[in-house]
Amino acid sequence: MNPDNLIIRYEQVHEQVEGPVRRIVGFVKAKNMLTLFDAADLEANPRSAKAGAVTEAIIESITETPDTFPFKTKGVLVGASDYDALDRRRYGLRFENTHIEGILDGGHNMLAIGTHILSVATGDEKLAKKLKRWPDFKEAWEEHRSAVNALRKSSSDDHDVAGPLEFLIPIEILVPSDVENADVVQQFNRSLLDICAARNNNVELRLESKANQKGYYEALSEALPPEIVTRVEWKTNDGGDIKVRDLVALAWIPLSVLDLPDDDEGRPVEAPIPQNIYRNKGECVKLFDRLMSSPQVSKPTNGEYTHELHSEAVRSALRLAGELPMLYDRIYRDFPYAYNDGEGKFGRLKIVKMAKDMRTTPVTHFTNVEVEYSYPDGLIMPLVYGLKALMRKGRNGHISWKEDPNTFLDKHGIAIVKKYRVILDAFNFDPQKIGKNEGSYNLVLDAFETELLKSKSA
Repeated sequence: MNPDNLIIRYEQVHEQVEGPVRRIVGFVKAKNMLTLFDAADLEANPRSAKAGAVTEAIIESITETPDTFPFKTKGVLVGASDYDALDRRRYGLRFENTHIEGILDGGHNMLAIGTHILSVATGDEKLAKKLKRWPDFKEAWEEHRSAVNALRKSSSDDHDVAGPLEFLIPIEILVPSDVENADVVQQFNRSLLDICAARNNNVELRLESKANQKGYYEALSEALPPEIVTRVEWKTNDGGDIKVRDLVALAWIPLSVLDLPDDDEGRPVEAPIPQNIYRNKGECVKLFDRLMSSPQVSKPTNGEYTHELHSEAVRSALRLAGELPMLYDRIYRDFPYAYNDGEGKFGRLKIVKMAKDMRTTPVTHFTNVEVEYSYPDGLIMPLVYGLKALMRKGRNGHISWKEDPNTFLDKHGIAIVKKYRVILDAFNFDPQKIGKNEGSYNLVLDAFETELLKSKSA
């Protein structure tokens, strides 16, 4: 089967047209949407599906009340930029770009229905408990596709008794109102993300999920080490243990060195104040979205809503941002020892836990390196921000390091922490007060710059 080409047959169907969108809506028997499980994926849906109480309730409705199930659910929303209206209420769909086409809403319905079908086809009641997320389901679906085919063949339109795949599912398909008109198709493609976001408004669609669908995080992803990229939750329920907003907040350290442009509405984009990199990461995400929307920074690809970065200055800043997670973890790991070198007793602080006293050995946030001390990140955020002093903007507007940051920290880390103790003592080591106070960042930035001047003089 061509994964980008499938046919869906309706039992009842109706069409509606408004502007660039044609809406095909009706009921489809479960057995006639198996190809949708084969072909479509959740890449176009900003939120990934995750098993839980919602999927359990859907499966219960299918098994207990199949006759009324289609009236209890919104069903599945599918988007395709090309299609054919065939005979016998059939529609052929072609997904030209699976990043924006495919399943736009109803991912939990797809996961629940697919899990139910697999459980019936394999006769394995425990299988459902193993399928926690959409990737788990897709792997099992491919593994047991022959069993699903056998179940499909056992169900017939002429069968008097409703088979296990005879229950109806509401399927809504959105296609261009005129597939022969390039302008209409372009307008249709641009509208898909807004439609998708609106349909997902029963659970707020995070801005970072929407930005990820637009392609705003591609350059940042490319700058990060592969072992970190695979652990990032780029969209809601994606399963990563690193939040994308943590990375975006750090990215504003090098981005703040740039001359920032106006956004797509002509409004000046300003970098967040230093302490908001710690206390208000949501604002950092919003400002990043505005920056990336600027025509001077990115442009739509092929007339679609996905964007491609074309500002080399921004790309240079994001390359440095790709190094910051490792530097962040290095500072977290080294800070206690730098503090102790200044005759401090880090392990005695109330907010600090020693690894030897913990059941699980603590690790750094991004690189999972084991550490001897566990403590709140608020204590080191000003130190991480201080790395900005090591960044410079060249004549071409690109951002680069003045000095290798690791070498600099090797030489000057202890001296900087000694100056930083003024803040630590003033706020009695309260990580919230330290991390949220602008003075903390200004003092550390000044300490970095002072040590940098000493280094140059030497």
